[in-house]
Amino acid sequence: APESLMQALEDLDYLAALDNDGNLSEFGIIMSEFPLDPQLSKSILASCEFECVDEMLTIAAMVTAPNCFLHAPPGTEEIALTCWRKFSHPAGDHFTLINVFNAFKEVSANSASQCNNEKWCRDYFLSCSALRMAEIIRAELVEIMKRIELPISEPDFGSKENILSIKKSLLSGYFMHIARDVDGSGNYLMLTHRQVAQLHPFSSYHNTRRIPEWVLFHEFSISEDNSIRVVSEISPDLFMELVPQYYFSNLPPSESKDILQEVINHLSPVSTMKEEQK
Repeated sequence: APESLMQALEDLDYLAALDNDGNLSEFGIIMSEFPLDPQLSKSILASCEFECVDEMLTIAAMVTAPNCFLHAPPGTEEIALTCWRKFSHPAGDHFTLINVFNAFKEVSANSASQCNNEKWCRDYFLSCSALRMAEIIRAELVEIMKRIELPISEPDFGSKENILSIKKSLLSGYFMHIARDVDGSGNYLMLTHRQVAQLHPFSSYHNTRRIPEWVLFHEFSISEDNSIRVVSEISPDLFMELVPQYYFSNLPPSESKDILQEVINHLSPVSTMKEEQK
């Protein structure tokens, strides 16, 4: 549909993948080397700048592979949640996925038998085939990085600097996927679509006391009860630091936009005053 095509071109423009003539920019050409969604390609390229490539490649592989969390058989839901909490990361689901992948990799390295991997996955209600697929995808992404001579930083997962760098990389690509909890009960209003969504049941924030106000999500699914999937907490300050200004200007009016405008005013009151005078 023409509307979908125009929306896609607009998204590519926001991601700096197009030049002034509507052709692929140099940045867009590099993005197109990755067989991924443009937002994910942009996040990987941003991770080169923020020096968290190793972790970003793992996230990209995990969100591209099928969902690694299995639906627990009736009566075992609580056991499954207890198992998954062992991988849970306070920063959000993207970081939890890194923990799951690293744990699977460690089991694979310490076990010569494929049966042990499958048993470990069954014990933790995880999909062994999905995690193997993530390993394959990640290896392919590493090969692409090497082929186009992009740097791959050393793993540093867990440090505060690394967590902030991963959030910056994700925001560089997914600034269009931001939602805010409007009533403190997990009803998230998306900035762009203005639709209300709930956390997916597989989210590490689901059924917990701590519900973050601002989140970045990987995808929105109408078929799964209007849920946002793979969700991590972000701060409005960080969002305004990395979002293209012309994207923010085009956001529809809302209470969330007013809050973000206050963040801008607080961050740079002098420049805002000059802008108003203009």
